[in-house]
Amino acid sequence: MIEVIYILWLRQLKHYWRSKARLIGSLGQPLLFMVAFGFGFGPMYTRASGGANYMDFLAPGIVAMSILFTAIFSGLEVIWDRQFGFLKETLVAPISRTEIMLGKTFGGATIAIIQGLVVLCLTYLLGFRISSLSSLALGMTFMFLIAIFFTGLGLAIASMMKDMQGFQLIMNFLIMPIFFLSGALFPLENLPSAIYFISRIDPLTYGVDGMRGALAGISVFGIHNDFAIMFILSVLVCIIGAFLFSRVEA
Repeated sequence: MIEVIYILWLRQLKHYWRSKARLIGSLGQPLLFMVAFGFGFGPMYTRASGGANYMDFLAPGIVAMSILFTAIFSGLEVIWDRQFGFLKETLVAPISRTEIMLGKTFGGATIAIIQGLVVLCLTYLLGFRISSLSSLALGMTFMFLIAIFFTGLGLAIASMMKDMQGFQLIMNFLIMPIFFLSGALFPLENLPSAIYFISRIDPLTYGVDGMRGALAGISVFGIHNDFAIMFILSVLVCIIGAFLFSRVEA
């Protein structure tokens, strides 16, 4: 089982590494958000918060955004493999579909974490600093949970679809509300009650809050609560994804 998961994981990493344009191009949006929001809203945030640095607030949210986009679009791999026949070859192999699902999930999550670490390094150029190695380790734990959850979600949705364009439309419909309502760009305090309620049921909210608490010491719900919620949701989405993937027809 471990060997199967490793081979599928390694395949996705090699595919990602060989696509240099994908690696470089995926940095454009995080950089744009950091520069535009960091320098545009930074002075207003500083005045409103009594002198706090907006980049300390913004950087974990942008890292989470990078992981979100990379992870959830890992589902395209399933549709791509189906169209080119690789999925059929994989499904007829003497291995369980759960192993295939886990291999693809860990592969997509690893790529998302690498992307998040690259963006985290870029935040240093804009003044963001992490206080200690233990904070970095805890932040990477939340990065892993975010990556696992949204990779599993992307694969679960992709397992029910055969059209690549339809998948992209659905993902775009989901991604933007998930990101903008997670508190990645603005504090959740003093929001209208309806928006605050939606933010509370947004899974990314707890990932962003936990990562921000670990890396910058700013947390609304508490790091332990964030970890528990993200862990439960990650396990749950993997179980659902494995069930849906077991019904895939190549």
